[in-house]
Amino acid sequence: MTDTAAESRTQTAGGPLVPALIFIALVVAVVGSLGAPLITAVAGEFDVSLAAAQWTLTAPLLVGAIATPVLGRLGTGPRRRQVILATLATVVVGSLLTVVPPSFGWLLAGRVAQGVGLGLTALMMGVARDHLSEQRSGPTIALLSVASTVGIGVGYPLAGLLTDVSELRAAYGLGLVITVAALAAAWWAVPQSPPGRSAVVDVPGAALLGGGLLVLLLAISRTTWWTDTPALASGLLAAAIVLLTVWVRRERRCDAPLVDLALLRHPAVVGANVTMLLGGVGMYLLLTLVTRYVQTPATVGYGFGVNVFVAGLVLVPFSALGFVGGKLVPPLRKRLEAATVLAVGGAMVLASLVVFAVARDQLWLSFAVMGLLGLGVGTFSAAMPAAILAVTPREETSSAMSFNQVIRSVGFSLGSALGGLVLAAHTGSTAAFPTESGYTTAAWAGAASMAVTVAISLVLRRTGREVQR
Repeated sequence: MTDTAAESRTQTAGGPLVPALIFIALVVAVVGSLGAPLITAVAGEFDVSLAAAQWTLTAPLLVGAIATPVLGRLGTGPRRRQVILATLATVVVGSLLTVVPPSFGWLLAGRVAQGVGLGLTALMMGVARDHLSEQRSGPTIALLSVASTVGIGVGYPLAGLLTDVSELRAAYGLGLVITVAALAAAWWAVPQSPPGRSAVVDVPGAALLGGGLLVLLLAISRTTWWTDTPALASGLLAAAIVLLTVWVRRERRCDAPLVDLALLRHPAVVGANVTMLLGGVGMYLLLTLVTRYVQTPATVGYGFGVNVFVAGLVLVPFSALGFVGGKLVPPLRKRLEAATVLAVGGAMVLASLVVFAVARDQLWLSFAVMGLLGLGVGTFSAAMPAAILAVTPREETSSAMSFNQVIRSVGFSLGSALGGLVLAAHTGSTAAFPTESGYTTAAWAGAASMAVTVAISLVLRRTGREVQR
């Protein structure tokens, strides 16, 4: 099947494109989350430490953050379809390696290859904006943003169930099946880019940004370095600041920058990205706290001692109500500015953190908190693209949204690290679990982050500079 045939079919029928894009975004989120519930099983299967097994989650997230801005720039060029297919093919190869790894090293290599696909969501948004009508592209891009976030709650219970009833390779086999299906969907439905797009990629700029993000996320994600070797962690953070500063200076002088910094300086884009950063901290912090809390043995004095599968089920309301929240955004946008909807979503996330901080002594409350979080995240995520794309040229869609995805990844890493550091500070030198007060402190810290997020969204609304879609 030729690229021209795929383009012609999509433009004439239009039917396969929207479900294919949403399916690919959901698959990317599911594959990215597969490492979380399998860390203990990986450690036992390959006889490695839990710290080493943790890299099956950390490594793809790091690679995804580095790949995202590069793929975003490639997505603005004339060969976006080929980039999408090549990236998905890489993910399929990585998925195969995770199913039949002869050693832990091969499993980790497979997870790294899967991480490349985490940058695809921004390209899906670019495709939607280029090839759908204005009435369809907005809601589709909103759903893509939601799927890329709440898909985490789909992968976790499925992986936990397959691991419990079968074995580790069955859980990773799920990743192989759905990534092959995503590649087929992309081949069938994704069209070529419109003509006249530039194919120039700032390779030195990509290297600087990738290196800066790698060092930054390493410093953030490895929480034990801040307690055991603070000099190393501080040095990495300083190195990241230097690399990113040099990258900014280069981008300002480059004729074909990796990211259009002039666009990023627009008040609407700045506000949306800052909101996403702080909002990501609160979102991922609560996800980390709840899944860890419910698995804590009741003999500790709190927690419910549930297994991985039940802990995954706690995330089902997060995903289900996340899509409900996304569906609420289009009618809300008819009455409210995107920044106001961002504040509404942020307020729901804030409420979920407050509820967890003050009431968590029943298992059903964990399900309720996750449902409220999902509703807020769905609303928040669906409103985010509208705030950015209202002031973004059509041809820069993939690049602008890829930078927002990077900001989200940094926020998620900060949220995870914040939760880990607070709980570690409330864990005695001889204790295996933190005191319950650690969860309260961490939840209030996340609530403070979300309160700032809501305030920024309201300030953004008051600027009156957003262009209504």
